[in-house]
Amino acid sequence: AATWLALGLDPDRVIFFRQSDVPELFELTYILSCFTAKGLLNRAHAYKAAVDSNMEAGRDQDKGINSGLYFYPVLMAADILLYGSHFVPVGQDQKQHIEMTRDIAMAFNHNYQKDVFVIPEAVIQEEVRTIPGTDGRKMSKSYGNEIPIFEKSKSLRKKVMSIVTDSRAPEEPKDPDEDYIYAIYRYFLNKEENAALRARYLAGGFGYGEIKQELYLRLEEVFGEKRERYEHFLADRGQLDLILAEGARKARETGAPIMDSVREAVGTRHGELQKA
Repeated sequence: AATWLALGLDPDRVIFFRQSDVPELFELTYILSCFTAKGLLNRAHAYKAAVDSNMEAGRDQDKGINSGLYFYPVLMAADILLYGSHFVPVGQDQKQHIEMTRDIAMAFNHNYQKDVFVIPEAVIQEEVRTIPGTDGRKMSKSYGNEIPIFEKSKSLRKKVMSIVTDSRAPEEPKDPDEDYIYAIYRYFLNKEENAALRARYLAGGFGYGEIKQELYLRLEEVFGEKRERYEHFLADRGQLDLILAEGARKARETGAPIMDSVREAVGTRHGELQKA
């Protein structure tokens, strides 16, 4: 929450909330699970990765896998459908969640012959489909290859300097499209700066350490002030809780009409009992 707010998200313009503060979400998750084929969940990337990891290690394929992990795509679907979302901005690795959400929503609508749920569409920016990490793989905490933008300057610089490079000498030309430093750096450059950097790579005449230092300085320029805001929010958890609580109120208000339609469709008496 502190990260999003520090980077400029305005809770007065968007509904920003903690997922677990919306109890209707968990009610909807169970209802949607009754319209979700087991075969669909068997194909979920996270579940398949966990099974593959167990089998590679010679363990039982379901070792350490609970139903929460297995049904996670249904929770994601509920978190999208409860608010009538038309478009969902995601990375390429999350595209499957939207596809599964669409399948679940269409199954529900077809079963009751009602357009209870909006069928959402994924929005994927091709130029930022996957952000690379310091080793070239997808940036992820689980890989330990992330760049901690809100860490102290010394830690940030150390992480940037750890970006993996090849062994080309400073005077040699370099291919920007094969370089992990450039793969990150380009997201912080305008069109002209990007063209100039690519030209430098192709011409050669610099060491990777030089480009790493430039990247570090650019990250400091972009995130230095935001880091102070981040630390401010973390120092006042009460303020964060108030912002998230207000967001949850708005989220529940937004989702109420759709949840009422779901209950009416499946025949639960929640609304009648509340009135009684």
